[in-house]
Amino acid sequence: MRHLQRVQKLVFGLQLFLLLCLPIPSVWATEPPPARQTELRNLLKNDCGACHGLTLKGGMGPSLLPEALAGKSDELLVTTILAGRKGTAMPPWKPFMNRDEVVWLVGVLRNR
Repeated sequence: MRHLQRVQKLVFGLQLFLLLCLPIPSVWATEPPPARQTELRNLLKNDCGACHGLTLKGGMGPSLLPEALAGKSDELLVTTILAGRKGTAMPPWKPFMNRDEVVWLVGVLRNR
């Protein structure tokens, strides 16, 4: 019986360790309230669309359509939006939105 308890504690500890080491998936991010979702969609259409094209098919910036984003990880997209891209016209958007909002926005882009 004592051996079983040790094994159970070990398994629990391993599960906890793995949980803490894994990146948090996008689906766990907090969804913005409806009014903020509207603001973010408008920002996507108007501000992002200024460089990425009004239909997001590309322009000065690359396409943001789902097929163009398919090979890119959510983390890469989130980091690019938050921090911008040095040497390009892509500015950092961190002053205007938080990480959860960007994760939500990436989900919107992937499901257009």
